[in-house]
Amino acid sequence: MGRLLKKVIRALVPAPLLSRLLPIYHFLLAFLGACVYRFPSRNLYVIGVTGTKGKSTTTELIATILKEAGHSVAYVNTIQFKIGGTTERNLFKMSMPGRFFLQRFLYRARKAGCTHAVLEMTSEGATLYRHRFISLNALVFTNLTPEHIESHGSFEKYRDAKLSIRDALSHSRKPEKIIVANADDPHGALFLKAHVQNRLTYTLAEHDVHSDSRSSTLTFQGVAMRSHLPGMFNASNILAAATLTFAMGIDAKTIKSAVEKVEKIAGRAEHIDEGQAFEVVVDYAHTPESLEALYKTFRMPKICVLGNTGGGRDAWKRPLMAKIAEQNCARIVLTNEDPYDEDPLKIIDEMVAGMKHRPEVILDRREAIARALSIASRGDAVLITGKGTDPFIMGPRGSKKEWSDTEVVREELQKLNRAVPNVHND
Repeated sequence: MGRLLKKVIRALVPAPLLSRLLPIYHFLLAFLGACVYRFPSRNLYVIGVTGTKGKSTTTELIATILKEAGHSVAYVNTIQFKIGGTTERNLFKMSMPGRFFLQRFLYRARKAGCTHAVLEMTSEGATLYRHRFISLNALVFTNLTPEHIESHGSFEKYRDAKLSIRDALSHSRKPEKIIVANADDPHGALFLKAHVQNRLTYTLAEHDVHSDSRSSTLTFQGVAMRSHLPGMFNASNILAAATLTFAMGIDAKTIKSAVEKVEKIAGRAEHIDEGQAFEVVVDYAHTPESLEALYKTFRMPKICVLGNTGGGRDAWKRPLMAKIAEQNCARIVLTNEDPYDEDPLKIIDEMVAGMKHRPEVILDRREAIARALSIASRGDAVLITGKGTDPFIMGPRGSKKEWSDTEVVREELQKLNRAVPNVHND
């Protein structure tokens, strides 16, 4: 339903009645979508990936390993949709699109000859029953931290929405089902309660993991591998993908080969290089935990461009994320991100409330990025967070502006290099 239609329905239907009718409505839509496309997931090996952070990276890694092992793979995540050799950018501003989209996607994947499908599965998608009538073979749980609290009502409801995906795996009629859970997260034990044949865990402590701002190394099943993906958080994502695919029968050497071929994940700790003498990274980090993990990966002086954490949602984290930035960054530029119907300056003020000193504020996101790049010196790192691969900046009354942090960064670096080539280039 469109935003306007939702408002009309809420205005006309009493709230108690609406709360009873909506689950039925969502269930029927999910069932109808599956019927229209003849339950395509029944004839694919379907892997779900859920958690707060790391879902997109883990889906990309799983798909790459499966492809390296000779399988034809389709996948859906926040970044893109891929069926075999065909790739389409995700422009929905949704990690887990609607029920008819998903069923049609699985139908197209099967028709294209794919044997496996990997789906990023979210709490909000589960609340809308988008996971229903998708027959899962396996599920990976990455981690769980507070997120989408205002839309769910509480952390417990957010957690339970994730656990409903676990329950969908339990109820799936697929044979030899697998659950893989992060043992470094205290909620991992809840996911291991799935009624499946294979319950597996992974933990950083058991795999000789090391990381820096450019790479990570680890040992899996006695095989050492070096990934181009930086940070302990990416090492954890690699272990998630490796643990699952090894359980599916793919050997460790094939997993190593696939992992080492992944040069980057778009918008996830993605290095942008235009010949400048300092590091520039674009990342999706949109929770306090993910922001802090990114900052700790880069030990050099950091110039941080921090967005306003999104209008109309999770206002609780605004001062906390600003505080984390102040604790970790040498310079900070606060900027606009996705204000929706909120006043961007109000959001900025709520962020500043968590800081000891008011930083530089530039609402125009391009100007904020240009400013951060202009003050960087050799050996610094400019970290631009919040958007990742998000295709739009969302404004009031449903308006949106096409956007790409990566493209803007490249354009501004090129301008800077032309203006002062001897200062910023090697």
